[in-house]
Order: sequence, then structure tokens, then C-alpha cells
Amino acid sequence: MSRARAAGFTLIEVLLATVLLASGLALGFATVRAATATAERGEAIAARTERMRAVEGFLRRRLAGAQLIAFGQDEETGGALRFVGEPDRIRFVADLPSYLGRGGPHLHDIGVFDDQDGATLAVSFTMVLAGGLVEEDQPRPPEPLVEGLTGLRIRYRGLDEDGIGEWLDSWDSHESLPLQVSIEIESADGGAWPALVVVLPQAGITPQLGAGRSRMGPGARPGFRPGRGPGRSLGPPRTRTRAPAPERQ
Repeated sequence: MSRARAAGFTLIEVLLATVLLASGLALGFATVRAATATAERGEAIAARTERMRAVEGFLRRRLAGAQLIAFGQDEETGGALRFVGEPDRIRFVADLPSYLGRGGPHLHDIGVFDDQDGATLAVSFTMVLAGGLVEEDQPRPPEPLVEGLTGLRIRYRGLDEDGIGEWLDSWDSHESLPLQVSIEIESADGGAWPALVVVLPQAGITPQLGAGRSRMGPGARPGFRPGRGPGRSLGPPRTRTRAPAPERQ
């Protein structure tokens, strides 16, 4: 009887072994959960970063491709609308992205849209023809760029008599392009995004009267007209009249 007791385990030893096994399993499960959570956070951060890069790349390419093409007429001044900049909205004309399968100049309307999930930064496209908008029978819905938008600030800068001017909350020189556009975005999941500053290459092009597109004029300066500063409304364009040619005898 004593030999049988010596060869087995006591109840205390079995309980101690069970406790050690349970502790090891709990520690292993906790380690697996922590590793899984870390991997999921890393994937979420990577996806959010990739989304930021995609949105910033899209905005940079669209703004850099802005053209001096009229898409309407200013009711107050009678001048052409070529670029309208507000604190939370931008309207300009550029070629449509190739992935949409349609070419030609289109109005890019980038602004804040409210839906059931909150504010969303989105862009809509409308065809531009002969200085006006062509409404489609079945227009495309706005393309969402940033969902869960919590903050947006858009600023503009041009040239004045002293050189590069100050940042403005709105761009009222609708017949010209600003020199630079700054976009600051805040979202619920990503917080504050890195500030995006885009230079518009065609800002130094002077619109040619009577044409939808523009041509570089002598001594042209982006976002500047003699006697006027950036961000101010321009009056209606003046039309030059030529003297009649002398009749040949």
C-alpha cells in the first residue's frame, strides 16, 4: 500500500500542476490577443496612411492640372468664372481623370457634403463646353474622398505689388488662378492630416479674351492685375476696338 502511494501524485500536486497549466494557457492566449490587436492596429494605420496618400495625391494632381477655362459667368461683375475658392469649397476646370473613361474639361467641385454618417469631403464632375456647364441626364454622384470629416480649412495665395501675398480664406479673383492652394484636413479616424500645399502651374497664364483657354501674356504675373491685389473681385473684361483699315484705291 505504501509503495502504491509513493508511485502516485498527491491531490496538492495535481492541483498545483493544473494551476500552472491554466496560468500558462492564459498567458499564451493573452500574448496571442495582444499580437493580434497589434497587427490589426498596424493594418489600420497602414490603410489610413495609404488612404491619406491617395487623397492627397488626387487633390495635388487635380489642382496642378487646373486650367483657365470658364465654366460660368459672375452675376455681380459680369466676368468669367474660372476659379472660385471658398474656405470649404473649390471649383475649377481640369481634364477628367482617365479612370472615369471620359475625357475633356470638366468642372471639379470639391467641397463638404452632409450625409447620415456625418460630413464627407467629396468631389463632383460636370462637363464644361463653350464656357458653360453641360448637365447630364444621369449625373454621377459625388465621389467621396474623406469620410468622417471633422475639420477642413482651404486657403489661397497669389502675388501682389510686393511679391507673394498673404494667405487668404477665399479667392475672389474668379478670372485668374491663385499661385498656391493650402488644404488642411481633420478626420475622426486619422486626426489632423499633414498640410497639403499645391502650386498651380497655370497661375502665370493670362486669360485670352474671347477664348475658353488661355495664353501666356507678356509680363503676366499669377493672381495679379495692375492696381488690384489677389482675392479681390475683378470688373468685366474690357474689349479692345481696332480702327478700320484704310480702303485701297
